[in-house]
Amino acid sequence: MRPISERRERTRRHERAAADRERGERTAADPDADLLPAARSGDRDAIDALLRRHEQQLHAVCRRITGDPTDALDALQESMIAIVRGLPRFDGHSRVSTWMYRVTTNACLDELRRQRRRPTAPLPEHEQPEIGGTPGHDEGVSDRTDIDRAMASLPPKLRGPVVLRDLLGHDYAEIALILAIPPGTVRSRIARGRAALARQLAGNQTPAAERPTVLP
Repeated sequence: MRPISERRERTRRHERAAADRERGERTAADPDADLLPAARSGDRDAIDALLRRHEQQLHAVCRRITGDPTDALDALQESMIAIVRGLPRFDGHSRVSTWMYRVTTNACLDELRRQRRRPTAPLPEHEQPEIGGTPGHDEGVSDRTDIDRAMASLPPKLRGPVVLRDLLGHDYAEIALILAIPPGTVRSRIARGRAALARQLAGNQTPAAERPTVLP
């Protein structure tokens, strides 16, 4: 009979081998596997290609979570910097894109925390929005504005899962990895977020041309 210490060491070796196989399978299935080794080693071209590949969707996450174009760009810039700095330490336990979304979501939440500490000022009187325009264009802009406003009204813990699911189409398991929360919590938050959005949008069904405007 083998000593207990030998059996334990053999068990650890099997566990390490299984983990290595699982990590290899994940990397092989990763669409970014072609760029990842060079990017992790600091190759500038590979890093730039990886960032360009995901920039549009990462910006969409920032835009929806922060609710402001300027804040979205700030969050995107911070996330890109964090991604570049963190690539050498990326452990391969998930797809690199999943990790990038996690970094970006955290950057957005940091930006929202900075917003709460930032003083706000009203628009100057001479910068009132223009009234009029093409009816169809106005309706479309109004619809997008309504959605943005409704999304911005969600608390961040609901906004992130809704954006990742309904805007970017991630499945529940991947959202759980991105946000580091259980899948059941993901489902609950998405359901609550969608319900809150529906209530917000249901209260604003009057056609844009018939909505009252504030005159200067």
